[in-house]
Amino acid sequence: MSVVWTDERVQDLRRLWSEGLTTGEIGKALGVSKNAVVGKAHRLGLKGRPSPIKRVKQKQPKQDSRISSVIDLSAHTCRWPVGDPKEPGFHFCGKPAIPTKPYCPEHAAVAYVNSSSRSSKDDDAA
Repeated sequence: MSVVWTDERVQDLRRLWSEGLTTGEIGKALGVSKNAVVGKAHRLGLKGRPSPIKRVKQKQPKQDSRISSVIDLSAHTCRWPVGDPKEPGFHFCGKPAIPTKPYCPEHAAVAYVNSSSRSSKDDDAA
């Protein structure tokens, strides 16, 4: 099936293209497929636009995800305190905790010392 590109359709294509409509939206407006729109835009030398799939999402202001209260903690979050409780930046880690432990793997490594490794270090010191 061949698409007839009249002067009027070409003008409409140029206008809709410049307005930033997607090729699918332009195709619907003109009664043609999006592939027909892409092909004609290419042949007309219309300026390319970023892919709608790769559009950069607008950066939203980062919310402070730090857990600052014991009430915000759950059995599944790391309860390691970070900072001085008297200071404004104090918070709890809040990363996913190891099942059956109150800390994430990083903080559990600090909190729990293997007794066999401790006794071997004591032996080395003697």
